[in-house]
Amino acid sequence: MKNSAGGFTLIEMMATIAIISILATGIIPLSQVVYKRTKEMELRNNLRLIRTALDEYKKLVDQKIIPKSATGSGYPETLEILVTGVDLQTQTGERKKFLRRVPQDPITKEGEWGLRSYADDHDSTIWGGQDVYDIYCLSDKQAIDGTYYSNW
Repeated sequence: MKNSAGGFTLIEMMATIAIISILATGIIPLSQVVYKRTKEMELRNNLRLIRTALDEYKKLVDQKIIPKSATGSGYPETLEILVTGVDLQTQTGERKKFLRRVPQDPITKEGEWGLRSYADDHDSTIWGGQDVYDIYCLSDKQAIDGTYYSNW
């Protein structure tokens, strides 16, 4: 007579658990790298988006399409001006908006950006408050390539 009882033996279960645990130890670090790389790509994209808007604003000031004060540098006073927009000095007098919203910093939990004014040093971490010439990430962590996010 044959024993037709179905099921797994203890050795088969242990082998299966061992294989799954080996696969999991390889997948978890890989998924963390993929998550970090995604955040870094989002950071680069957001920096590029805001910096492009700042450059476009400055270009229109230089073309005298956007008025500037006599002592101003030609850059916006805040990032919110890029969202609310400015009235252009054209025939139509239209309002120009440079961003739909200010993107958040994906690396920091608060999502806040570090700001530099035109009068600040290029590596200053204290904003002078006159205008927004540049932005940077407030995180002190390193990226996958070894550079610091604050230097991007």
